[in-house]
Amino acid sequence: MRLAASAATALVAPGKGILAAGEGTAAMSARLAAAGVPATQENRRTFREVLVTTPGLADGISGVILGEEALRQHAGGTRTFPVLVRELGMMPGITVASRTRPLPGTRGETVTEGLDGLLPRLRSYAELGAQFATWRAVLRIAPGMPSAVAVRANAQALGRYAVACQDAGLVAVVEPEVLMGRWHTLGHCETVTSMVLLEVMRELHEYGVDFEGVVLTPNMTLPGSESGECPSPAEVAEATLGTLNGVPATLAGVAFAAGRERPGRAAGNLAAMQHIPHLWPLTFSFGRALTDPALAAWGGEPGRWEAGQRALARRVAMNTAALAGHYSPGLELDLA
Repeated sequence: MRLAASAATALVAPGKGILAAGEGTAAMSARLAAAGVPATQENRRTFREVLVTTPGLADGISGVILGEEALRQHAGGTRTFPVLVRELGMMPGITVASRTRPLPGTRGETVTEGLDGLLPRLRSYAELGAQFATWRAVLRIAPGMPSAVAVRANAQALGRYAVACQDAGLVAVVEPEVLMGRWHTLGHCETVTSMVLLEVMRELHEYGVDFEGVVLTPNMTLPGSESGECPSPAEVAEATLGTLNGVPATLAGVAFAAGRERPGRAAGNLAAMQHIPHLWPLTFSFGRALTDPALAAWGGEPGRWEAGQRALARRVAMNTAALAGHYSPGLELDLA
């Protein structure tokens, strides 16, 4: 497990975050189609290559989350994506959960599945070059939700996943995400997220997980879209860090997901967190907040490859500035 702890420390290295590009084949195809790009296997491969070969990407990205398709794909030659990512100075990771399924005994809540045969799969992913894995559990804020049953079921799955990762020598990236509802307040989201994280930490402890080999990827604390609240980045940062009161000091680090937050707002929230005393490295694990601008700029056109890379590099630069506490909306204009 010490190997996983060392890799976890590298994953949350100062000034760097995680590029979440681990969407499944169907999700990636849907994104390409929505952008007007034919959803072919070759276009999926090409877009991933556009992302990971962005010049200087390793200056601000420590690890790249890949999907199972990408883990076995070759990137412009004989090298697989994991090999290419490592050669470029980053750590390759893998999304290992399958899909969410209805959870019996609840009113429409879900549990993430994929535990069957997980340990052999993790070992095979490690042999293919993966150094860390991710598992996302989804809980929703709604009347009567999340229920205690849903919180407990998803926390138990995260505990089983995390200990299996460490048995396979991989860093466990644990992602319990509380999705925004419509009417809930900032305080309500903070309360629910705190409750979820406490249960997740309890389950990880019960399974004997080494927290030094774990990176936590929670949601930022945000009000519902129709709550009428518009908190400042400082208020979001205070509420978000307030949810971490039950997280062990030995945790390797925290890499926040952007969720549905706009890229600039997510960067502003992240910057504000750096000014509040905290026990762990605080960084980002962003997917669409980084890759959507790149997809729009590339658009499937060979002649716009570099435009896609510039768009990604710009968003990474915004977020690394946030990690230093230096982000402001004016910076977006300066680097436009």
